[in-house]
Amino acid sequence: MSYSVGQVAGFAGVTVRTLHHYDDIGLLVPGGRSHAGHRRYDEADLDRLQQILFYRELGFPLEEVAALLDDPAADPRAHLRRQHELLTDRIERLRKMAAAVEHAMEARTMGINLTPEERFEVFGDKDPEQYAEEAEQRWGGTQAYAESQRRVARYTKDDWKRLHAEVDAWSERYAALVAAGEPATGEAAMELAEEHRRHIGVWYYDCPHEMHRCLGEMYVSDERFKAFYDAMHPGLAEHLREAILANAARHSG
Repeated sequence: MSYSVGQVAGFAGVTVRTLHHYDDIGLLVPGGRSHAGHRRYDEADLDRLQQILFYRELGFPLEEVAALLDDPAADPRAHLRRQHELLTDRIERLRKMAAAVEHAMEARTMGINLTPEERFEVFGDKDPEQYAEEAEQRWGGTQAYAESQRRVARYTKDDWKRLHAEVDAWSERYAALVAAGEPATGEAAMELAEEHRRHIGVWYYDCPHEMHRCLGEMYVSDERFKAFYDAMHPGLAEHLREAILANAARHSG
């Protein structure tokens, strides 16, 4: 079985020009040619292209990708193990960055009592004020925003650590719940949704169930929030939204 350059471009989500370039530099030379001289890619070529795209996604330059793939001592399984480790590390970094972004979007200033060194110790390499202007434009006129600013202005380094520890613990439990196939409308999911709402109320601003409903919708509609929650477990953002809606309904009922 072989495939044309156009078919492979469609499979892989790359351009035909990219495949031509990979061929020209010897990174991915198709295994065959048609009678008319057109490129034909076999299963081994597709496997190599997948490896190339994995490494490119991780930021490796083409020269280094070629060296890695053409190493005669390298086991294909070793490539996959290494890529899995690199991707896992990257996911964890993105999850932490997304957590900082979420809190930054809920308040104009985070950690105002922290020194710059302490701020980055708590938040990693993501400046928590990066989204401050957007947060102010989006929620600046609301009472919730004002209350959130008032509260976080008093938080110390230890406060932020406790806050993030609570978020991490809740995240682990909710991710396990989704992984176990628990329904969003089940008791366990609704209890965690209620805990999520109370966490906001304790640390940021009063969050009645109607406001929590709006947040749940935003967790799905805003790609940054969705990425934050889906990084915990695929599909978690939508699951949480449904749990929030179900929890709100049972309380309002």
